[in-house]
Amino acid sequence: MEDATPEQLNRIQRQLTDRYEHKEPLFDEDVDPVVRSYVEEFWQRIVSSEKFDLSAGKLLRMVDMDTLEHSNAREIGAENIAYRTWEKLNLTPLLLSAGFSPEQAKLAATQVVSRAVYPASELKTVRWIKENSAVCELTGYGVDKVTKDRLYKSALDLYKAKDAIERHLSRRTNELFDLEDKIILYDLTNTYFEGEKRNSQLAKFGRSKEKRNDAKLIVLALVVNVEGFIKYSSVLEGNIADCNTLSAMIEKLASHTCRGPAVVVLDAGIATEENLRLIESKGYRYLCVSRTRLKDYSYVPGRPTTLLDTKSKQTIRLRSVATEKNTDYYLEVKSPSKEKKEEGMKLQFENRFEQELQKIHNALHSKGGTKKADKVHQRIGRAKEKYPSVQRYYDITVSSDTKTGLATEITWEKDTEGHQEKNESLGVYFLRTNLNVKEEYVVWNIYNTIREIENAFRTLKTDLDLRPIYHKNDDATMAHLHLGILAYWLVNTVRYQLKHNGIKSCWGEIVRIGNTQKVITTSGTNTYDKIITTRKCTVPNKNLKQIYDILQTKHQPFAKRKSVVHKSETEKIESPKKQLLLSG
Repeated sequence: MEDATPEQLNRIQRQLTDRYEHKEPLFDEDVDPVVRSYVEEFWQRIVSSEKFDLSAGKLLRMVDMDTLEHSNAREIGAENIAYRTWEKLNLTPLLLSAGFSPEQAKLAATQVVSRAVYPASELKTVRWIKENSAVCELTGYGVDKVTKDRLYKSALDLYKAKDAIERHLSRRTNELFDLEDKIILYDLTNTYFEGEKRNSQLAKFGRSKEKRNDAKLIVLALVVNVEGFIKYSSVLEGNIADCNTLSAMIEKLASHTCRGPAVVVLDAGIATEENLRLIESKGYRYLCVSRTRLKDYSYVPGRPTTLLDTKSKQTIRLRSVATEKNTDYYLEVKSPSKEKKEEGMKLQFENRFEQELQKIHNALHSKGGTKKADKVHQRIGRAKEKYPSVQRYYDITVSSDTKTGLATEITWEKDTEGHQEKNESLGVYFLRTNLNVKEEYVVWNIYNTIREIENAFRTLKTDLDLRPIYHKNDDATMAHLHLGILAYWLVNTVRYQLKHNGIKSCWGEIVRIGNTQKVITTSGTNTYDKIITTRKCTVPNKNLKQIYDILQTKHQPFAKRKSVVHKSETEKIESPKKQLLLSG
């Protein structure tokens, strides 16, 4: 063996011993051809010589069942789904190119995966990572290194790379799933703060969509494609008007892969004349709900009435209309569900308005009630101001004594013609676009994609727990929201693949299914009084296997890890008297 160095001889000896004792190597087999050839040659000679009892290896693996112990059980299924998606999106190489160290990239992966699976504060996340999850075993970041302060710092570092990450993810998902951003959805939502936020430049009082008018707000603006992938995100002041947010978004679209004649779908609150002209000037098309209700319009001759059945088994009526003032294409939509909702609101407001009028009437005939004519008219005016949508369909008459100046009677009745006109307009709204459209259902289908951005907001707020916000300073707030958006990228990438294979479960249900898989450490003592320890993942159940197969993910997040150690000889302690006796 003159061609083998002393180091190679040691490796040959060690590998032969490991084979004899049936130990599995913790790392890959030696790739040194000299070592490999000698190990194979000598092992074949050992086997053919029959001088060694090779069954001893089996005895080494025979463990006393009474000594078996299971410990350190951790959840790993949902973490595995999220982390493999992180790898599929090539986020680690991106962070390394952005100046992150390998250790920082591992921590970032740990934090974003944790945010997706267990959205919580940094303090709770640390406890979850240390006590419940095996996420660090997937990412390779030391679990003992995870602290609240390091998670705060990591979130801030990720936010500094926001634009680069968004551009990368926008392109990467288009490449992965062969997508083209032909339709872009733009909308806003807000979330509220817990606390006073006295020194914040972002937190402002505004119109809360959660009806939390007592709390300061922050606005989140998203640009999303029809598959639910975010193209661009922005955090704005809580009191900003919807219509004032569009210009910055339009400037960012071109740099985030949204080139060419894409259609921007907007809600009515953003679709001002100025914003629509801005969109058109940048080379994009637009489709929105008309901010104003058309009055003087006519149905386009030669265009048929289109009836569409929705998923909720309701029939939508579509008709093309034209006006003299506008050159855009308008589509009249008659929705039964919207009609039913508006009818209920109308009846409610009518009842409340009539109750106000009845109170004024009762005061005329009660002691101490308001009877002066001018005061009565003031009360009627306040009632009209309170219910403007229904007051104009009522004819109200006040009878008064000219000598005393007191009102004697108040009567009211509905304007039959106006009331009938209102009923006919219930459930009707108009879609507006500058597209050259030849079929009505195309416009309806394009606008209906706006539901996807509503689903994105719902996932962010509910599944990823983006509300409320507890952070005190604005930098931490921005980092918190950005972390939630990064987690949403993982979530939507997973759900997109599952939805295209018939699984439409929400993210919370996917996490529940993933949590059924654990990784666990099992130890026991063999016949040679050695402790054998193995760490292995449980077999995924039927539902999780289906998810793994769709996502093309291995059923076992990592191979089993095994070690063999001798029992400590210091466990048996002799008494001083017995030691003297044995020593003679």
